[in-house]
Amino acid sequence: MNILELQHLRKYFATQKAVDDISFEIKQGSIFGLLGPNGAGKTTLLRMITGIFYPDEGNIVFNGRKFDPNNDIRYIGYMPEEKGLYKKMKIGEQALYLAQLKGLSRSDAMQKTKEWFVKFEMQSWWNKKVEDLSKGMQQKLQFVTTVLHEPKLIILDEPFSGLDPVNTNLIKEEIYNLAQNGSTVIFSTHRMEQVEEICDHIVLVNKGKKILDGTVMDVKNQFKENIFQLGAKTDAHHLATYIFEVIKHQPEKLLLKLQHDSTPNDVLKYFINQHISINSFNEVLPSLNEIFIKLVEGTPEARQFEKAEVKS
Repeated sequence: MNILELQHLRKYFATQKAVDDISFEIKQGSIFGLLGPNGAGKTTLLRMITGIFYPDEGNIVFNGRKFDPNNDIRYIGYMPEEKGLYKKMKIGEQALYLAQLKGLSRSDAMQKTKEWFVKFEMQSWWNKKVEDLSKGMQQKLQFVTTVLHEPKLIILDEPFSGLDPVNTNLIKEEIYNLAQNGSTVIFSTHRMEQVEEICDHIVLVNKGKKILDGTVMDVKNQFKENIFQLGAKTDAHHLATYIFEVIKHQPEKLLLKLQHDSTPNDVLKYFINQHISINSFNEVLPSLNEIFIKLVEGTPEARQFEKAEVKS
């Protein structure tokens, strides 16, 4: 069952097409990656899904019927990239307040807040103000306030920003747990390596348009280039064959690109006939970042995205 369907969404700001005819579906219980560089249209899409913006054209279907922001928003948890916390408010009171805005009674809000504070070792923070917390601590609090009312759809925009590796792994584990328990997670980021690790399905947007849609493995297979890594002790200079080209040679590792209509079995047969011992042999699939750069190579968006990857 699809928890969310976007049907030909368009959103314009003056003459700019922030979202230009984008459609996709998200299955219930999945971890879905919404990807693209800054300015691609990701945040505008998320704001339409949460009812902050209304689409100029197109429809949003939530849980099998047309999205009604007034009634459906309580089933959604949204963690924006920009902090949405009250700086002067104590964090315990703030978590309770936000939970009750999502429909929880005060007693239920108290129970859920305490459970999450214990899980994230935040009990001692209860009476601290948000402005007294580090960026990473604020990020943990914002994650907790996003999920504690047990929403059906959880939207996380750059959720690991400001987190150290330990807390990043903590949030990752909770994302997996939430999906296993039936929640659907939309994970929006420009960090492709995190998406490859976490997401089941991705949509890649650029300049307001959808340019890729599929499972992570299907997308990587779509752009593979018959490149294999072979573990073996050999001298690449003595390898002469029409079967493959040696792209890179290390003392005990070769990167090969298959030529013509060669198959992996042809490669293995070649090395066996050369009496070369093989330690490993596996196909090298392109990273999502490499795929994106290839799709928009030479454009300003590609350079922007590449810089963002290097900086992070």
